[in-house]
Amino acid sequence: MATLYEAIDRLPIAAEHREGYDRRLYKHWKKGLDATDGCNTRKEVILAEAVEAPQVADRCALTGGSWLSAYDNVVVTDAARLDVDHFVSAPATIRA
Repeated sequence: MATLYEAIDRLPIAAEHREGYDRRLYKHWKKGLDATDGCNTRKEVILAEAVEAPQVADRCALTGGSWLSAYDNVVVTDAARLDVDHFVSAPATIRA
């Protein structure tokens, strides 16, 4: 039986495939949980995933803060450089 890390190492690596995805189909992301606070879902996710919380001003303007990318260990200190989107992963078969 393979360990978790061995199984992960056996996953095939494929190029990113973006065809068929349309961000406009996800309109529920626009308002956020509280439509009155000015924070849309994108900013709510950015706030939730901050390593160091940013300051939140009127209309949910974010300043300061930091975020760590789990994919490449890059630290981001400008929320404007972050993107929040839906991920749709392709099915994979793992054989131990």
